[in-house]
Amino acid sequence: MDALSDVAVFVQVVSRGSFTAAAETLGLSKSVVSKYVTRLEDRLGARLLNRTTRRLSLTEVGRAFFERSQRGLLEIEEAEAEVSRMQGEPRGELRLSSPMSFGILHLAPLLPALQARYPELTVDMVLDDRKVDLVDEGFDLAIRIGELPDSSLVARRLGPCRHVVCGAPAYFARNGVPLSLEDLSQHAAITYRYTNAPDEWHFLAADGGHRQVTVTSRIKMNSSLALREALLNGAGVTLTPTFVVGADIRAGRLRAVLQGYRTMEVSIYAVYPQRKHLSPKIRAFVDFLAEYIKDPPYWDAD
Repeated sequence: MDALSDVAVFVQVVSRGSFTAAAETLGLSKSVVSKYVTRLEDRLGARLLNRTTRRLSLTEVGRAFFERSQRGLLEIEEAEAEVSRMQGEPRGELRLSSPMSFGILHLAPLLPALQARYPELTVDMVLDDRKVDLVDEGFDLAIRIGELPDSSLVARRLGPCRHVVCGAPAYFARNGVPLSLEDLSQHAAITYRYTNAPDEWHFLAADGGHRQVTVTSRIKMNSSLALREALLNGAGVTLTPTFVVGADIRAGRLRAVLQGYRTMEVSIYAVYPQRKHLSPKIRAFVDFLAEYIKDPPYWDAD
C-alpha cells in the first residue's frame, strides 16, 4: 500500500507542477510529499525528478514512469467507479446452477421478463441434477430442492415442493385406479433414480402417521422430464413433484390419485456463498424468483 501511495503522490507532484501545489491538493505538508517521492526513488533506485529552487523537471526514466503510472491510476479510478455502478444496479453475468427439470420448466420461461427488468444483467445457467460446488466451480447461486445440509451457504426458501401420485387417464382406464396405498404394489411404477430409495414412497396419513410403501419399478429414469413423457404416454404411475406435472393435472392430461394421503414435503431454496456485501445481481435475481414463484407456488394453484 505504501508503494501505491508513493506513486499516487509522485503523479500529483508532476501533474500539479510543484511539491507545494501537490501538498495543497492532497492535504499534506510539503515535507511529507517530498518524503513520499524520495521513498519512491529510493525503492526504484532511480532519480525521477530534477529539483531546483525554481522548478521541477522529469528525468528520462521519470517521464516514462510518470506516463505508465498515470495510466495505471486512471485504470484504478475507473475500476472503482465500475464497482460503484455495479453495486448500484444489477449488471454483469450471473452464473446459476439449477436442477434440469426445474430450470427448463420454471427458470427458462422467466428469463425474458428478467432481461426486460434488468437489461444489463446476463445469465449463464447450467442445468445439472448433481449438486455443484458453488465456490470451487464459480457459481453465484444455485437452486436446491430438498433438505439442506448444514453448510456455509446462505439459503433463502422460495416455496414448498409438494409431490403427487399420478398417471395418465388412459393408464388408469386399463389398469384401474389405486384406492389405497396397498394398491400401489399392483401398479407399474416409474421412479426417479436420483432419490435415495426410488422404490420406497413415503406418505403422511390423515392421522399424521408416517406410511412407507414399496413399489415395483418397471421404469427408472434420471430425468423428471423424461419421466413425465412416459407418464403422459400411459407407461405407469409415479410419485413426482407438482412443479413437474401440475400443469398436466390441471389440463386433464394426468390424473392425481390417493389425495387423501399427503406426501413428505420439502422446500425449494436459492443458495449462495456467504458474503459480507451481497452482489445486487444475486439479490435482484432471488427477489425476482420469489416474486415469480410465490407461496403457494403458481403450479399448485387451482
